[in-house]
Amino acid sequence: MSEVKLPPSSKRIMNILDEDGEMTHKELVNRSHLAPRTVRYALKKLKENKLIQEKFNFRDARQIIYQLKSAPAQVHA
Repeated sequence: MSEVKLPPSSKRIMNILDEDGEMTHKELVNRSHLAPRTVRYALKKLKENKLIQEKFNFRDARQIIYQLKSAPAQVHA
């Protein structure tokens, strides 16, 4: 498995998604207690490393739902 280096914020978001399942950006901000900009950056890094996927939110088309992909790569500090 390939090793991926992620910032602490990305690891935190990844852990939250792993524990709680799919969430919107707003839900991740509320759950993580991180700034919205920090959560956006964390999600960007997770997407770049193909660790999460985005889904369309049928209840509110303005929001995207984020979830972990089924087999995450090994993550190191």
